Amino acid sequence: MTTPLASLSRRGFLAGAASLLAAPKLHAAKELRFAHAYGETVLAAPARRVVSLGYTTQDSLLALGIVPQAIRYWYGDHPYGVWPWAQPLLGGGQPMLMTGEVSIETVASLAPDLIVGIGSGISEAEYALLSQIAPVLMQAPEFTTYGMPWDAELRMLARATGTSERAEALVADLHGRFEALRARHPDWQGQTAVCAWHEGGQTSAFLGGDSRAQVLREMGFRLPEALAQMQGTDDFYTALSPEDLSPIDADLLLWISDGGQADDLAALAMRRTLRANAEGREAFCDALLSGALSFGSVLSVPYALKRLEPEISAALDGDPTTVVPSASEAGLL
Repeated sequence: MTTPLASLSRRGFLAGAASLLAAPKLHAAKELRFAHAYGETVLAAPARRVVSLGYTTQDSLLALGIVPQAIRYWYGDHPYGVWPWAQPLLGGGQPMLMTGEVSIETVASLAPDLIVGIGSGISEAEYALLSQIAPVLMQAPEFTTYGMPWDAELRMLARATGTSERAEALVADLHGRFEALRARHPDWQGQTAVCAWHEGGQTSAFLGGDSRAQVLREMGFRLPEALAQMQGTDDFYTALSPEDLSPIDADLLLWISDGGQADDLAALAMRRTLRANAEGREAFCDALLSGALSFGSVLSVPYALKRLEPEISAALDGDPTTVVPSASEAGLL
């Protein structure tokens, strides 16, 4: 399905094969086509006025030098919905902050030439309505709603904004950071790791398609087999039985916390049944580190890696008596 306002009129063939070769259609050279979960979107030229409806896509746009006209609020108390690792890239920009459900009228009032719906959760019906305002980009068809990896998202948005050279430099840099980290820690490679959270009596874990699990995978870790088997078609997390936390009994257990508090988790009796707890292989992610892993972007991941490396080193040094600083500060020991 091609977005209505982005489709371009077709020119008739020029007479004669020589003329076709000598004078290709001008618009064909500029046309940008994107296959995605809801069909196909066509841009006549790289976009400049962009509305970011994805809960985290502002990071990719800012990394590419594009300050969005508007940003979709996810969570956290940060100016314009932009977290600290991306704030400097705002410059003097003051994007509108959109909260709650997507307002078609608000988006239309901004007169964008591109709407980013990757990771937004908008329905196909909403996509169709928004496409009457401007071309809309959704996640590539091979990825789930919230499962498009940071590099694939960055490259798609770079093509749409004419910033592919910048994107490739950013991708190379972050892949280089992962490669260097794996080289520094060969003993981590192939070990199991889980990002989990506990709140209100419910314990859940992130699955392989989620950004948090993707970061761990690029560090060289894998999901425990029991947890990997829980992966559904479009799932990025799974709830666990309060009586059985064994699916998250991994070599490394990272606890995520939106609010940075761990009181509920510290009181979780079943946590004491896990080997990771008994052997001192838990780490706790405060609100900012949890946010960086949750965004899983080209801007947030370097921040997360810098903070995680010493924590994981302490957790996986083979000595149960080594104190993991974040676990100690959160009262988990």
